[in-house]
Amino acid sequence: MTRRWSDGRGRLVVHGPNGDVSVPLELATSYRARTKGLLGRDTVDGALLLSPASSIHTIRMRFPIDVAYLDRHLRVIAVRTMRPGRLGLPRLRARHVVEAGAGAMEGWGVRPGVRLSIEQDPVG
Repeated sequence: MTRRWSDGRGRLVVHGPNGDVSVPLELATSYRARTKGLLGRDTVDGALLLSPASSIHTIRMRFPIDVAYLDRHLRVIAVRTMRPGRLGLPRLRARHVVEAGAGAMEGWGVRPGVRLSIEQDPVG
């Protein structure tokens, strides 16, 4: 299953046991966008998808974040909260990473085993 996204905006849909939750999403799929990530920001509006990615770091970040590691089917493998200045361990089956402000993912129902979907806004 190959994903063909480009840098831009869209929606992250969490398919949880209590129904679907839709969250604003920024997509970072180019090397440059993935490298920048959330660096230099004080907050994130919704979530940020890094793809492809299997690990992240929070060095030089200004705030703690929730990190969800996703497999190739967009199923959550693990969720971690990371403080600034940390290195995340690579996840063997991870193909994508979603980042959000600390505590946000719990409210959205993001936990291991939950399936997510990505809806990218049309370009133009």
